[in-house]
Amino acid sequence: MMFIATFASQMLVRHKNMSKFTEFLKRKQIEVSLQRYGVDAMSAMAQGLFCTLLIGTILNTLGSQFHIGFLAKAIVTIGGTGYTIGGLATAMVGPAMAVAIGYALKAPAMVLFTLAPVGYATNVLGGAGGPFAVYVVSILAAEAGKMVSKETKVDILVTPLVTLLVGIGIASLIASPIGKGAGWIGNLIVWATEQQPFIMGIIVSAIVGIALTLPISSAAICAGLGLTGLAGGAALAGCCAQMVGFAVISFKENKWGGLVSQGIGTSMLQMGNILKNPKIWIAPIAASMITGPIATCLFHLQMNGAAVNSGMGTCGFCGPIGVWTGWIEPSATAIANGASAIAPTAMDWIGLGLVSVILPAILCWAFGIILRRIGWIKPGDLAL
Repeated sequence: MMFIATFASQMLVRHKNMSKFTEFLKRKQIEVSLQRYGVDAMSAMAQGLFCTLLIGTILNTLGSQFHIGFLAKAIVTIGGTGYTIGGLATAMVGPAMAVAIGYALKAPAMVLFTLAPVGYATNVLGGAGGPFAVYVVSILAAEAGKMVSKETKVDILVTPLVTLLVGIGIASLIASPIGKGAGWIGNLIVWATEQQPFIMGIIVSAIVGIALTLPISSAAICAGLGLTGLAGGAALAGCCAQMVGFAVISFKENKWGGLVSQGIGTSMLQMGNILKNPKIWIAPIAASMITGPIATCLFHLQMNGAAVNSGMGTCGFCGPIGVWTGWIEPSATAIANGASAIAPTAMDWIGLGLVSVILPAILCWAFGIILRRIGWIKPGDLAL
């Protein structure tokens, strides 16, 4: 009986402690749920990426390709490196994603502002896996900061110190391994490029397209691998299939705003919805596995511009523009891989238009109808 009484007493104490802890989390607005971490945080992160990296890339592309002076000119030099307006926006992708995540987690002001340096450091340490590293580290740093926020009389010191030290500390431990994980995807792409054009087209298109939508940097992976030529064309096909595909199949929910934000912005905006219903990803992936081999085998589409454009898709039309510039003036990487300038034929232009926009739109529209009819995509599943 004594044992039972002791055990019951211990359980009661634990229950009281658990209740206090639950009340503490509620007071701090810390909600451990798929909705908060998987949907809200991921969606906010995508918006942070869109407002910096993608907008910056679009501005840089416009400036360099159309010789717009104020966009092409470096406006500030930092550490010997000149930055354009777009370059500055791109450099701030880590802070923007971290602050956006903190905002989604309802972080108080002192925590939110401190997430800026945490995001910057994490993105740099994470390399190609920077965005995903920022996602993980920002959540942990924000929640740690929220726990101590306004709990002491020296909050102005304690809250930013805890947020910064926890964030940088965790980043130093996990950001580099996450980057190496993204490098593993790169190794898989390299293996795929060594296969026959048909198989290579399927695999590279699917993998790079998936990487584009995931919270990792497909552009950084392609740039790091120097992905040009037929493999670059397959990568372009996969990225376009994701962006155009999601823009088309979600038009019912998101109308013209969604068409623009996903079609020339980023399909990563759908990542939160993918976590809730992975079946919405079927149409873009299936489309990429069709357009990839069409690009490599039928049109022999090569992306010989800057390798980074292989992983950009229709973001600011950087992918198609990269193909066009590669025809006229191949990049140094493409030349090293055996490319040379060509005079594009009507078939080249038709292939680019079909692979980049028309086929992904048609295929995903058709797949979307089927998936909705069989109930795999329900009303609201694709709403941003």
